[in-house]
Amino acid sequence: MNRQIRIRAGDVELLGGLYQNEMADNIWSSLPLEGKVRTWGDEIYFPAGVEEGAGEKRAEVKVGELGYWDQGGAFCLFFGPTPSSRGSEPRAASPVVVFGKVKEGLEDLKNLSGGEEIRVERAD
Repeated sequence: MNRQIRIRAGDVELLGGLYQNEMADNIWSSLPLEGKVRTWGDEIYFPAGVEEGAGEKRAEVKVGELGYWDQGGAFCLFFGPTPSSRGSEPRAASPVVVFGKVKEGLEDLKNLSGGEEIRVERAD
């Protein structure tokens, strides 16, 4: 993951990387992205208005993965179970295009609440 991103929301700052797929390319070329945090279980997301690109599309995601939900035009970050989960794994409401991953600091996301400002930018 050569392309590194920084995600800032409230007092939380995370670093992540983008995979090699068309959706990741679309996200990278659209940075910076800003919005207001929305929560759905242990998922934060925000409308990003990025054109959907090709990539692996699935509902079952791993902790820390980033996905693009085309139905809501949203940038999603999964860090634990959601209302669709069948256990402790994250699960999107419907399939998302997986385009990256955050590895550290995910536990801090539990302190975020809906409506907080979020910004995703390149971490050069």
